[in-house]
Amino acid sequence: MEEKLGAYLVKNGLLTEDQLRDAVKEKKNTGQRLISILNGRNYVTESKLLAQLSNLYRMEVVDLDYIIPDEKVLERIPAEKAYHYEVLPIDIKGRYLTVAMVDPTDINAIEDLRFITGKEINPVLVSESSIREALDRYYKMEKGLAEVKSEMTPVTKELDVEDLELLETGFEDDVEETKLRADAEGGPVIRLVNFYIADAVHKGASDIHIEPYEKQVRVRFRIDGVLREQQFPPFNLKAGITTRLKLMAKMDIAERRLCQDGRINILVGSKMIDLRVSVIPTLYGEKVVMRILDRSSLMLDLTKLGFGEVSLKKYLGAIEHPYGIILITGPTGSGKTTTLYSTLARLNNPDRQIMTIEDPVEYNLHGINQIQVHEEIGLTFSNALRAFLRQAPNIILVGEIRDSETAEIAIRAALTGHLVFSTIHTNDAPTTINRLVDIGVAPYLVSSALVLIQAQRLVRRICSKCREEIEADPKLLEEAGVAKGTFPNNKIFKGKGCTNCNQTGYKGRIGLYEVMPISPDIRAMILKGSSSDEIAEQAEKEGMLTLRDDGIEKVKEGVTTIEELMRETVSF
Repeated sequence: MEEKLGAYLVKNGLLTEDQLRDAVKEKKNTGQRLISILNGRNYVTESKLLAQLSNLYRMEVVDLDYIIPDEKVLERIPAEKAYHYEVLPIDIKGRYLTVAMVDPTDINAIEDLRFITGKEINPVLVSESSIREALDRYYKMEKGLAEVKSEMTPVTKELDVEDLELLETGFEDDVEETKLRADAEGGPVIRLVNFYIADAVHKGASDIHIEPYEKQVRVRFRIDGVLREQQFPPFNLKAGITTRLKLMAKMDIAERRLCQDGRINILVGSKMIDLRVSVIPTLYGEKVVMRILDRSSLMLDLTKLGFGEVSLKKYLGAIEHPYGIILITGPTGSGKTTTLYSTLARLNNPDRQIMTIEDPVEYNLHGINQIQVHEEIGLTFSNALRAFLRQAPNIILVGEIRDSETAEIAIRAALTGHLVFSTIHTNDAPTTINRLVDIGVAPYLVSSALVLIQAQRLVRRICSKCREEIEADPKLLEEAGVAKGTFPNNKIFKGKGCTNCNQTGYKGRIGLYEVMPISPDIRAMILKGSSSDEIAEQAEKEGMLTLRDDGIEKVKEGVTTIEELMRETVSF
């Protein structure tokens, strides 16, 4: 069959006799497919080769970017067979199983698949590069878990639910700790934990959630701000997985009644990854959440975070003030740390002393003095701030304003010649002022010290590989509170879904920003005790774009979608 292909390519002028002779010789020496050799040697482009194969064998060519096989279909062919033959089952109709193949001439593969599945095989053509991406996407986790299961000892396999529940009651601690440690240091558990961490880093996840339930352990990755379920691990390894992670994070493995926090440094490929680990006791065991801090992915360029031109100009002007306080507000996971670190990186010159107090220190910044909060020994935000002032810094970063004491010290530091950055949890920029007053800071101090308040959110970016223009749904626009005529020709963009974005239509995230400089009029309003709504109205008169306004601009530009706008902003 492959000889027929070679002759066909020569006949149609896509190969020379010498090239075919060399390729056939390499096939005999290596055992590789002729198609793979032709691709590898760049004798024929992949697209032309597919077209010729389609004509020769009268087969359909499919694009796996736009096909999502059902789980029941995938189960028909085991992972090891799919990888071995480089095939992907994509559909079942009656007694026929449609299988995407790189090499439809592989009769041995077709016969073996017919025997395994009990179905007639209907082969369709697919490119070699896309089948490999698809196999990793659909089978990689299954393959990893299969390898782990094959390594499980009979004792591990036979460990039942009652034994595991008994391990979590707290009795016979010495025997129990020894058993847990042995389970955690076993090959299958180590491989499985390493696999989940590496897979999460590869997929660009920010968090790993491992959640025990009565009869299963659920694993979810947070990717681009959204939790996505992964393949569940064997339930028998529940206790071993948790113990392994606690050992790696230097936690007390015998203590399963209290919350614990730790940190893991691990090399994934060539990347040094920091994991912030939190363990809490739940009804069916300990839940583990790991925050992934990838130093190589840290964006330290303010111009690339998503600021609009006007907002960026206001923010850059504010951070050049010699003193005062700048506050960044938003919920957990809204990119506040990235904004602050990018700001410090921009201001980090040899003639400036910069000091930070953080809980925790997420990334190490060269040339900046960073201190970790240790409340158990009395090193709190407020105590560290007092000490900072004796070291004569130019710029101070306070990780978070949590109470009136920290707020007041930070503001007084701003009034005595220091530029202070901090974060606070409020919904938007104007309400931050009332929040400071509510926790006990005098309005005259707030008015005098504040330079700028910035609120922010993160929304998912539309995937650049599969972005397409669509007609905006009037009902969706009405539900989102967007006025008619907002979008030119009523056109917006969305992601169709492809291998680049794992069929989600989104890849990466970008910030929405609400930048509110403290103008003389707003200072006067703070002193007068004006409401948040009144301050917001004045700020908008002065040109402030609200989070929603900034979001609408990014929808117009085709950066994000109406759905993301609705998810992260509020319409009034």
